[in-house]
Amino acid sequence: MNNLLTALMTKITTGPSAFFNDVGGRVYLDAVPASEMPVTFPYCVFFIVSGTPEDVFAKDGESILIQFSLFSASSGAAEITTMYADLKALLDDCSFTITSNVLNWFRRVNLTTMGEDITTGDATQAAKHWAVDYEVIIQES
Repeated sequence: MNNLLTALMTKITTGPSAFFNDVGGRVYLDAVPASEMPVTFPYCVFFIVSGTPEDVFAKDGESILIQFSLFSASSGAAEITTMYADLKALLDDCSFTITSNVLNWFRRVNLTTMGEDITTGDATQAAKHWAVDYEVIIQES
C-alpha cells in the first residue's frame, strides 16, 4: 500500500501538476499535520477509505477506494470547481508506475459536495468540501 501512496504523491507533485498548483502544494495524506495548523486554504487531504482483496487474472491484487477531500474557503465556486476539474484531468483513468505492483485502473466513482465550518486556530471558517472518490485496482507484479 505504501508503494501506491508514494506513486500517487509523485503523480500529483510531478511537473508540478495544475492540481498541485491549485492548492498551493498543500496536499496531505490522512490529515493536515499539526505543524501546518492553522491550515491555509485551499488544500487537499487524501486517504484510503477501504481495501479489499481482489484476484484478477489469477494474480493477487487489491481493490482500493481512495478519497480526495478538497477544501476551499472562497465565497465563489471558481476555486473549488477548478480544483475538481484539475484533479479529474490529472487522475481520471490515469496510469503511473507503482513499485512491486501493476496499476490496472484508477477510476473516479463518486463526488459528494458539502459546506462545513472548519476550526482554524481559535476561529471557525466556513468552507466548501468536495469529496472525490476513486477506485483503484492493483496487482502484484
